[in-house]
Amino acid sequence: MIHIGLAESNFVSHFYVIAMPNSACAEVEELLRNAELRTELEPYADESVSRIRLIHRSLRHENDFLAGMLDWEISPAEPIARWFIPELSLPSPERLDDEQLIQTLELVVAKLFEKKLILDFADHLSDRELYTLIYRDILPLREKNLRQRNGFIHWDCSCGDDEIWLRYYASDDEREQYQEWTGERLPPKEVPPHYRDLPQCAF
Repeated sequence: MIHIGLAESNFVSHFYVIAMPNSACAEVEELLRNAELRTELEPYADESVSRIRLIHRSLRHENDFLAGMLDWEISPAEPIARWFIPELSLPSPERLDDEQLIQTLELVVAKLFEKKLILDFADHLSDRELYTLIYRDILPLREKNLRQRNGFIHWDCSCGDDEIWLRYYASDDEREQYQEWTGERLPPKEVPPHYRDLPQCAF
């Protein structure tokens, strides 16, 4: 970053240039960004925001954290269907034959992944059951439509059903631990009947 100043001596104007190191320039910019973010957060947060200092983290990391807080505060909670432009509107499952439903299902799964929404534990559902779940439960659900979403939303297509998870998805170690914790009898372990290569990302 270059600062240009003006000096006057013996009625003659002279330009002078002060060069600021890139690291110092970046630090100044992050300090200014920090002040702006805290000012914008002021209407939404209590005095705890003024105490936020992320120990052993850079000012840039702190600013990213504050920007995420601000994004959460100002972003509207909207049906997931309205995260898309135009709004994602699907035909009802009853209006689609099997071939149409499979094609539409592939498209909507890809679109959800674009918005960082991943479907987990879906292989026990038929194509029509999974499509119905998306149509009936996922797209109408109101969630924060964040401008910058750093992580993924994982949708549990087993709906938190322990029996389904234990039967189709839990590892041997997880099944053993579950039985130790609960003392319950485990369902037999089975291969999910509808394997799909859905887009995935690590938790």
